[in-house]
Parts: sequence; C-alpha cells; structure tokens
Amino acid sequence: MNMPFIDLKTPYLNDKDEFLKAIESVLNSTEFIMGKEIGVLENALAKYCDTKHAIACSSGTDALLLSLMALDIGPEDEIITTPFTFIASAEVISFLKAKPVFVDIKEDDYTLDPNKLKRAITPKTKAIMPVSLYGQCPDMDEINEIAKKKSIPVIEDGAQSFGAEYKGKKSLSLSTIGCTSFFPSKPLGCYGDGGALLLNDDNLAKKIKMLLNHGQESRYKHEYIGINGRLDTIQAAILNVKLKRFKKELKKRNEVAKRYDKALSALCITPKVNEHKTSVYAQYSIRVKDRDRVIKHLNEKKIPTAIHYPIPLHLQPAFFYLGYKKGDFPVSEQISSEILSLPMSPYLKKEDQEQIIASLKEVL
Repeated sequence: MNMPFIDLKTPYLNDKDEFLKAIESVLNSTEFIMGKEIGVLENALAKYCDTKHAIACSSGTDALLLSLMALDIGPEDEIITTPFTFIASAEVISFLKAKPVFVDIKEDDYTLDPNKLKRAITPKTKAIMPVSLYGQCPDMDEINEIAKKKSIPVIEDGAQSFGAEYKGKKSLSLSTIGCTSFFPSKPLGCYGDGGALLLNDDNLAKKIKMLLNHGQESRYKHEYIGINGRLDTIQAAILNVKLKRFKKELKKRNEVAKRYDKALSALCITPKVNEHKTSVYAQYSIRVKDRDRVIKHLNEKKIPTAIHYPIPLHLQPAFFYLGYKKGDFPVSEQISSEILSLPMSPYLKKEDQEQIIASLKEVL
C-alpha cells in the first residue's frame, strides 16, 4: 500500500462508531438541512475562536463569497489579496465583477507583506483579504492598522489556519470577518465540503445568515439576492465529533513538523513560524532549488508530494485580463518555483516520516 499524502482513514477508523452514530442520528431525525447539529457546531466554533458569531456554510469558497456579498462588494470595487494562494481567494472577487488587486508576499512565511500594502490602496479599495497560508496567520496587527486608517474592512482567508494563533488570539477572530474551510484535507475537515464565517458584528452576521439561505429573512420573504450556501447537517454532525479530538490532533501535527524541522533544516528551507504565531501545519512545505529532480526521486521511493502552489494567480490565464505580467510579484514567483509539500497529518507514521527524511537526505 502506498504512503498517503494525508491520512484521512486512520482518524475515521479510530472513531468509526461515534461517526456512524452521529450520522445515524441525523438520518433518523430527517433534518438533513438546517438540523440541530448546525447550531451545536456554530456554538462550538464561536467558543473555540472566541467570537460572537460563527456561521456554518457550504464551503470555504462560499464563506469568502458570502463575506464579500455581506460587504456589498460589486463591479469596479477593488479587493486586495495575495497572488500566492489557491484560486478561490481571488476567484470570488472576480465572480462578483470586482477587481482583485495583488500584493506580494513576505519571503519568510509566504503571507501578504504589510510593507507593500499601502501603495496598493486606492479610493476604489473596498476590502483587504490577507491569506493565512499553510496554517499560519499573516501580520494581522499591521494589516488591520493600515486598514483602520482607511476605514477598510479586513477578511481573513483562514481556509488553512483553523486553530492557529496570533499573539494569543485564534485565527478567524482577528479581523472584520474570518473565513475558513472544512474540506476533508484541512486541519479540521469534514467528509465533504464545508466552511464557516466567524465575526463579532451583529448586523453583518444577520445579513450573512440570510444571504446563505437565498436571502431569506423568513420563509419566502427574500430581503437580498442570496445563494444556497447552507452546510449539510450530516457534515455538521461529523465536525462535532472531530472537534472533540482537534486539540490532540494539533499537538500531533506540531510533533510531526518538529521532526521534519530537526532533520531537514540543514538541507533545505523549512517552514518558519514567526514570533507571536503558531501554525497548524495544514501543509508542511519546504523549498528546494531543483524541485523536479527531488519530486522524481521521492516518487521513485513511492513517496507522494504536492505543490502548493505552482503558478501564482497573476500568471493564471483566468486573470490575464488584469494586465499583470511576469516579474510583477517576484517573491511569489520565486516561492512558486521552489515550494514542495511533503506528507503531513497528525497520523503520519514515524517509520513513514523516517523514510521521507532518508529519501530527502539522499537527493539533497
């Protein structure tokens, strides 16, 4: 059997009976949409992140979309984000006919560089969307300070950082709205698509709850043009089980990362977790110069790898219309040519990790 890149089977098998019991409870209730497990999950998420509101939704992408819709983002508006991220961050901006404006990243932790943020702000800037990448938050104090002076809301794209901390505060509690994903491979993942928005603003929370349910204030009374962005009750039930184990899993993730750090830091550039931050290591991504050769060697040893992300967004065909060109964001372009993600999960076997490390030592 080949080594998994992310071990999703072990946690299921460990708690199979509890997962099946939770699913069966939903099936017996027949409350497949907006069942009681949704409220249980939302209360637990809000308590964990120390926010007033948590709103479960259908995916991390829809969480980002709903956050922009709640802020009335539309044509001609500009939203600042990073080009070194998954396409969803900028995709939702373009979907609303607004304009993604990219700002390059820092070379140490690959998050949006606050020092380059000010010059990107124009009178059309209606929101800033920093991305918490690979499990670590950006420099949110600096970003929030710049945004506050211009009265610009900040949306944290925390699809990869649920559970991470910044100066003692949880990711997703650090800005106007925090958005996360429960895609199966995320640190807290369900068994399908899922996401959530976390915030403290009562009015925005009320609006988001309507927007994700076809804009309804009450049944068949539509205050807004919305979407079907509801989380399935079965996925909420699964997440309620997984939340009980989440703290223990984060500890295991960090143990795996420390073993990687100790073995690989002299061979390549390993992830840097900056001061006042913690990482949940959604990925463990190293940087190597001759990436194709390294991947080939690892593949020959039946070790899976991934590249998060091989092409920065400003060089994606979907965003050619923005007019960016190669060389506009040199840090993102350099990182994208060197980044390489290794197998990572709380359940990565020590013998598998030792094999990965030994194989990397051979090639590096």
